[in-house]
Amino acid sequence: MEKFAALFVIIGASLWGVDGIVLRPSLYTLPVQLVVFIETSLATVLLTPFFIKNFGALKKLAPMDWLSFLAVALFGGAIGTMAITKALFYVNFVNLSIVVLIQKLQPVFAISLAALLLKERLPRVFFIWAGIALIGAYIMTFGFHLPNWYAGNKTAMAVLYAMIATISFASSTVFSKRALKNVEFKMGTYLRFSLTALMMLIIVALSQDFSKVADITSRQAFIFALIVFSSGAPAIFLYYYGLKHITASVATIAELAFPLTAIVLEYFVHGNMLSIVQWFGVGILLFSIIRVGQIQNLLKTQEAG
Repeated sequence: MEKFAALFVIIGASLWGVDGIVLRPSLYTLPVQLVVFIETSLATVLLTPFFIKNFGALKKLAPMDWLSFLAVALFGGAIGTMAITKALFYVNFVNLSIVVLIQKLQPVFAISLAALLLKERLPRVFFIWAGIALIGAYIMTFGFHLPNWYAGNKTAMAVLYAMIATISFASSTVFSKRALKNVEFKMGTYLRFSLTALMMLIIVALSQDFSKVADITSRQAFIFALIVFSSGAPAIFLYYYGLKHITASVATIAELAFPLTAIVLEYFVHGNMLSIVQWFGVGILLFSIIRVGQIQNLLKTQEAG
């Protein structure tokens, strides 16, 4: 199975593309925090058998492990998921493939945050390619024009939420490395979802959005089920399994299935296509991220040595 590791990453990333373009935007009539609460709660229930089977592993967790998992749940599960969900709720105003492509900046922020927290020096070439990636993301989003940040500009707001999500997910990646130190990824995945569900329970209770459950249509209930059984826990399992057996640079290329799936679906589902200038920005962004992935792989090799 290990020789198909990259394929597992591609499948998992593709499922996230389907989630971003087809599934999650269909829930836009519901409060964001309620959507994330329901999603994470259902995923927690789905993963409970893994928790019961490996319950003894909790004894291995030290206070710092729990703090790391809380950070993962806060940044990746709560803030990041709410932000990307909010960005995707601009389905009627924004080319959603742009929102998805911005997520490819995650390695840039993840490596930067890891270096900041671990006090490691990064090679100068990293900052060059990171800067080029940001330029590519800007051209992909706004072309060669200045962005309009006036109130009500949907593209600008969607990009802002997407960037918040990207930085949050990058933070989650950094904390995940520490969180998974004393537990396997199956239990780690369960803790990530269960702790997020608890956080979202508090947020939904404070915002008094539980009454909006009655507004969920039968179609939206079906969408929730599809998310939980496809782009939720199953996609993460596939992605983590594949990632365990391939290098960071290979994973970076395999993960391109995420934005590429989104671009194709955005065209066939919503009839939106990027302009030539935007495609130029996409090319710059993706090529730069591949180079960043190679740097990431080099850094991991040096750590192992």
